[in-house]
Amino acid sequence: MSSPNDAERERSEQTDNAGGPETGLVPPGMDTGDFLGSMASVLTRAALRPADVAAASLRFGANLAQIGPAAFSRWLGQEPQPPFPPDPKDRRFADPAWEQNPAFYALRQWYLAARKYGEEVLRAGESGPVTDGKARMLGGLLGDALAPTNYLLTNPAALKRAFETGGASVLAGARNFADDLAHNGGRPQQVDRSSFTLGENLAATEGKVVFRNELMELIQYTPQTEQVHAVPLLATPPWINKYYIMDLAPGRSFLEWAVQHERTVFTISWRNPPPSMHDVTLEDYLTSGLRTAVDVVADITGADKIDIVGLCLGGALTAMLAAHMAATGDKRINSMTLLNTLLDYSKPGILGNFTDEQTVAQLERQMAGTGVLDGARMAGTFDLLRANDLIFSYVVTNWLMGQSPPAFDILAWNADSTRLPAAMHSFYLRSLYLRNELANGELTLDGQRLALADIISDTYVVGAVNDHIVPWEASYQASRLLGADVRYVLSSGGHIAGIVNPPGPKARYEAMTEEYPPSPAEWRAAATATEGSWWEDWAEWSARRAGPLGPPPPMGSDRHPPLDDAPGRYVRD
Repeated sequence: MSSPNDAERERSEQTDNAGGPETGLVPPGMDTGDFLGSMASVLTRAALRPADVAAASLRFGANLAQIGPAAFSRWLGQEPQPPFPPDPKDRRFADPAWEQNPAFYALRQWYLAARKYGEEVLRAGESGPVTDGKARMLGGLLGDALAPTNYLLTNPAALKRAFETGGASVLAGARNFADDLAHNGGRPQQVDRSSFTLGENLAATEGKVVFRNELMELIQYTPQTEQVHAVPLLATPPWINKYYIMDLAPGRSFLEWAVQHERTVFTISWRNPPPSMHDVTLEDYLTSGLRTAVDVVADITGADKIDIVGLCLGGALTAMLAAHMAATGDKRINSMTLLNTLLDYSKPGILGNFTDEQTVAQLERQMAGTGVLDGARMAGTFDLLRANDLIFSYVVTNWLMGQSPPAFDILAWNADSTRLPAAMHSFYLRSLYLRNELANGELTLDGQRLALADIISDTYVVGAVNDHIVPWEASYQASRLLGADVRYVLSSGGHIAGIVNPPGPKARYEAMTEEYPPSPAEWRAAATATEGSWWEDWAEWSARRAGPLGPPPPMGSDRHPPLDDAPGRYVRD
């Protein structure tokens, strides 16, 4: 499989654990979050501040007046500075016609001027972070939807392709649209999954399922080196998606990398819960999930120390277990690795627009009827966070250009969505997002109040510079919350591409070894950038703590014999 191009890599940074879209063009969650009501409230307040709106309107009129002369200068062959230079990272206007053709040049300027005017009107009506954030998000979504690039007659690249293909691209786009209307809820497909098969080119690292209960399977990977370190490594992925984002494709699998670097590696594969599991709690994930996995790993390997690497919500669960073990005197956790993980939920970034009291209460009412949060609903919410990349870019390529969706491993994984038990998800949103109990030392699970400061296991923390799900500034707070020796590393990429980050020419990370300042900005100003992947840095850091080398342990044990070949059964649900 070829490496993803830059556009695909950017699209892959879409999600913290959500499947592909399966619902209507407007992602679910818009009405649930009262986005329309928030927009109405902000506009009403703006109307009560006529001076601010009038000033914005005058600026808008003055800006429009500059567009005609600038376009005329373009027609004369001159190259004046545009009144509204587009963001160089905005790929929508990459076609040369937006600069060279006076008509398209003027159209782009009108669009950018209107976007700026809309943002100024919303600012005039601001009053509170929750309502204002929802109004800004809806305003941004509407602005993205109205971009001239989304329509055939105002997209020069699509018009060129139609001319070059004699109209065949238009017919192909119409067929794609009709197919999406019939089979994908009227939204463009993101990925062609037909070329991917679990166990072959996804989740393909060789191994055995050595344990299974109602909540999870535990996979032990076959050793690929003659010797391995004494301390085994257990991976706990988030259960908002399938586990194999950590074992994506050969050469792009973090767990394969760990196996190839002299580690005995296990991973949890969480079950995709049916509605009958509606009453499964976060405590169940802690006790019947991660803690049980630790027990099985210890039995198979005979090790008295275990390293744990957790991703996103799996990382938060790892910290919860470490705090619980610290409180009970269980010293089996040797080191932790937390990948794009929130421990302090006081500044959750854009997800704060979906985790206020009103939104959570409405979501709870809906889950009461179904028993679970459906993966399609979650997918729609996360697509909304990056609508240009995850919705409208496919409108252009699939519907206007008549192209087929790409075959891209990360997007194929992303489309393999899962459900969430109602009890667990409600508790998670209220205890962590609304009340921030974990960071405040107020979260109680399995009879223990969890104190992150009690954790003394060395910890490797990874953030991603473009992560919109776990802002890196928020993940950095682990350096002050944990009572451990922390190494914080800032990876290139976003929430997913920052983790699927094999060594290569585009990989880059930032780190420092001195004492960590309280401010993330201060840390980054003092950090050193290194060309290469954090995987390489982690392998060295981890190996120093993983004990001596020796023969690999057996695959499974008398008590926990191999049950199936990896990737197991639950990943296929």
